[in-house]
Amino acid sequence: MQLLKNILGRFFAAWAMLTFIATMLIVLIPTAFLGFWSEPKRTILFIRLSRIWMAVWLPLAGIRLIIKGREKFAKGENYVVVCNHNSFMDVPVTSPGIPGGNKTIAKIEMARIPLFGLIYKRGSVLVDRKSEESRLKSYTYMKRVLEMGLHMCIYPEGTRNKTNKPLKEFKDGAFRLAIETGKPVIPAVLFNTKKVLPQHKAFYFWPSTIEMHFLDPVTTEGLQMTDVKQLKETIFNSMWQYYETNA
Repeated sequence: MQLLKNILGRFFAAWAMLTFIATMLIVLIPTAFLGFWSEPKRTILFIRLSRIWMAVWLPLAGIRLIIKGREKFAKGENYVVVCNHNSFMDVPVTSPGIPGGNKTIAKIEMARIPLFGLIYKRGSVLVDRKSEESRLKSYTYMKRVLEMGLHMCIYPEGTRNKTNKPLKEFKDGAFRLAIETGKPVIPAVLFNTKKVLPQHKAFYFWPSTIEMHFLDPVTTEGLQMTDVKQLKETIFNSMWQYYETNA
């Protein structure tokens, strides 16, 4: 049975890759023309395009996406969205799944992939984790993203969670950003992206139902930089508990 599943997983991986590339090539053309618009309109249009793309590709790949809690986003407000990070499937779900225009913090290496890199850059704040200068520039740009009225999506674990625990330890950056800009934080919990793309299997894809749940906003009003640790722990504990209760 396991042998059959491994064979099917690689067949599904080939199909998912083929359909991803095919749909990406179609999306690439309008993505290139988005450069004629200035921000934040460019990002807003890109996210709308991404939603159409994922609405086509996810079902083709056998993925059913369920999103709960969109009503947590108040009209006219923008947020720092913090999300757990389990798989390469996270970004294709979070960017179009977050209501309204948004950008995601992302590693610069992916932007160097031919063709895909253009799409990747449109929706991202790029960072080279090995460069202190790059990290500082990305932090400054994330503040600008929020000033433009866009949401900023951050994976506070930093890298994919390769453990069996619901979450890895959070880093401070997202919570410093929220307090410094005075923006509320919306926690988001993803389920089953690790099942679709298991980290311990090469070239393997398993069709599944992915869920993205937005939790209640957490205000940063009145908080100081000395409260970063407290805010981080509060959100970590709420996401951990929610994951365990709903997984």
